[in-house]
This record gives sequence, C-alpha cells and structure tokens, in this order.
Amino acid sequence: MANLVTKDITKCFDGKTIIEEINIELNDKELVSLIGVSGAGKTTLFNTISGLISPEQGQVLLDGEDITGKTGKVSYMLQKDLLLPFKTIEDNVALPLVLKGTKKKQAREMVRPYLREFGLEGTEKKYPAQLSGGMRQRAALLRTYLCSSGVALLDEPFSALDTITKRSMHKWYLEIMDHIHLSTLFITHDIDEAILLSDRIYLMTGKPGRITKEIAIKTPRPRSEEFLLTEEFLAYKREIIEALKLG
Repeated sequence: MANLVTKDITKCFDGKTIIEEINIELNDKELVSLIGVSGAGKTTLFNTISGLISPEQGQVLLDGEDITGKTGKVSYMLQKDLLLPFKTIEDNVALPLVLKGTKKKQAREMVRPYLREFGLEGTEKKYPAQLSGGMRQRAALLRTYLCSSGVALLDEPFSALDTITKRSMHKWYLEIMDHIHLSTLFITHDIDEAILLSDRIYLMTGKPGRITKEIAIKTPRPRSEEFLLTEEFLAYKREIIEALKLG
C-alpha cells in the first residue's frame, strides 16, 4: 500500500527559501493534485520527493520508510515525454529495466505484457515519431511506471495534448491507475483537470511556497464530462480561484 508523506519539507537555493514546511500525504490508489501559481515551488517539491535534491529540513516517507534524498523509490514523469527518437517503443519502455542490469532481450520480453495493458500492442517496433501524441504519452507513462512501482509523480503530463486527446487520456489514466494499483501526485495548472481527476487538491501559494489549502473532491471517480457543467463543479472551481487569489 503506497502511502507517501512529506514532513516539514523546506528547500533553499543560494540562501533563498523556495518551499517551506510542506506537509502533504498521498494514500493508496489516490490521485492528488497540486495547483499553484508559477514560481511557488511545485517542481522543486517534486524534485525533493523524487530524491533528485535533498531538503534543508524535513523528511519524505514512503510506507513509513525514510526515502529523503534517495532516487528510484518513486516514479517521476516530466511535462515532455522525453522518448529517445532513435529507439523503438519497446526499447524506450524497457530502458529502466536495462539500466537496472536486465539483459536487453529479457527486458523486451518483460515489457510486452505491459504494452498490451497500456494499449500499445503493435507499436513495439515503431519509433516515437510514428506515434500520436497520446500514444507517446502512454509509452512515457509506462516507462515512468517501470522506473519504480507504486507511486507516480506527474508534472503536467497532458498539457501538450489537444482537448479531445487530453480527455481521452484522462479516462485511460484513471483506468490504468486502478488496474495496476498506482497512486499519483499530479502537478497541473488546469483547474478543470484537477477537479475532474482528483480525490484531493492541495493549493500551493506564496514565495516561499507553502501549502495553503486542501480540498477534498467528494464526487466519486470517474467523473463524466457532464460533471463539468454542474453547480458542484463550479463551487469547487470558485473555491480554488478565490484561494489562489488570496494566496
């Protein structure tokens, strides 16, 4: 059961505090979004949780284990898919396994069942340029998942997609999350996207960035497109916009 907790995380660069006393929690199979204005330190927080940088203060705990400053414990996907253009899809996806010491042939065999699960069957020998944006994102998400299982940090993974493809990816991602028992911490600037997908939303404001509000979305997932037209949805949106203004 993936349970990710940050305790009083503070990070500074060149003597300037970027984020201060960040306390958040991600429970098993939850999707929790992080919304905030540019410069609030959301990516700094993700870099700290993933172990790419170490905080001046605080801890990152995964299932009770202190993983502060340790890489390879949670998966991390940036905004761009970052697939290698000269490698086939199966070799792009298998890369984390190869880097961990698995032989290339064995790694390919290991990823094939996942390619089917992620709707990528038939793309094994294709190159990234031959796939649509949505398919490339599926491949990138699978590669991210194989880096380490259980918890995924996603930094605006769908922002480059057109609206129709984005909505399709939303539905697909929630299904795959449930299927592979994945918990997700999700950065987005899209308030509609956050309300549609999230179990809970943290708002991050200020300089240094702090968590200033937590909002639980009570309507069960998955939520239909019609939910975007309801008074309940509009109430959540107003609450978020007002809180960001105050922050």
